[in-house]
Amino acid sequence: MNRLPGNGFIERYSPAWSEESVHPVLALSHTAIKTFYYTQGIGYSEVGEDFFTERQKLHSFLILYTFSGSGLIDYQGKTFALPTGSVILIDCMLYHYYRCPPGGHWGFLWLHFYGSSSRDYYEQIYPAEVSPFLPKQPVLFEDTLRQILSLNQKRDRFTEAITSRLIVELLTELLLLRLNGDMVPSGMPDYIRGILKEIEQNFQADLSLDHLASRIGVSKYHLSREFKKYTGTTIHELLLDVRINYATELLKYSDKTVNEITFACGMNHVSHFIRQFQKRTGLTPLAYRQQWR
Repeated sequence: MNRLPGNGFIERYSPAWSEESVHPVLALSHTAIKTFYYTQGIGYSEVGEDFFTERQKLHSFLILYTFSGSGLIDYQGKTFALPTGSVILIDCMLYHYYRCPPGGHWGFLWLHFYGSSSRDYYEQIYPAEVSPFLPKQPVLFEDTLRQILSLNQKRDRFTEAITSRLIVELLTELLLLRLNGDMVPSGMPDYIRGILKEIEQNFQADLSLDHLASRIGVSKYHLSREFKKYTGTTIHELLLDVRINYATELLKYSDKTVNEITFACGMNHVSHFIRQFQKRTGLTPLAYRQQWR
């Protein structure tokens, strides 16, 4: 945690990264800082519920792209979900706080960058309200960020110039997305945030769509539509994701049987649990446990 009194600088985080996470240390040349769009940091992170980052008054811009699971971010007085396939651009001078939801998993690529026209791009991309984007072809962002990461792991005399070109491509694509209207609706309603919290804290209970809709006094069709609009996923899919993420922890760190884990996750049929687990991880529960251990 770093706080410098007097100028409002904040940088506080919990480095709860998995072993698969990558975040190389970068060395920048004077030419890169003076001439190019340059990388201040880039990485690939897979995190669990203990992860968070809180920041303010940092001369940097940040691109966050979610490739698996989902995250949450507080930015400019609003809370946004960052579902799989979403991307957001952050001005790190402004307060922001992003984290993995309780019981969840979040895989994301991140890029801190700067350059002489970075703020001009930001103001063109977000002339008014800020919101994450849901591009129709998210692979473009994932591939470009992974290319920048690879370039900066194996640096040579071309790295900084090529990195600058790729950063401009990302910013141009974000601007085109804004012009095309491919944005997650801003300002998540309180009742949607409440349902997210309910799922994260009580995923072992029977949280059906009918039950949740009845609690907040809306039709299940309205709730289903609005939840998908603001989070990029359905209540059913998010509930399954949280349950399966919890199951992976039990498989790693407990000796519970698959049958016991099924019911501990709030699921009632072992065959359904195994099928959903394999769909999300590519492995059966027993194979996952064996591979982990």
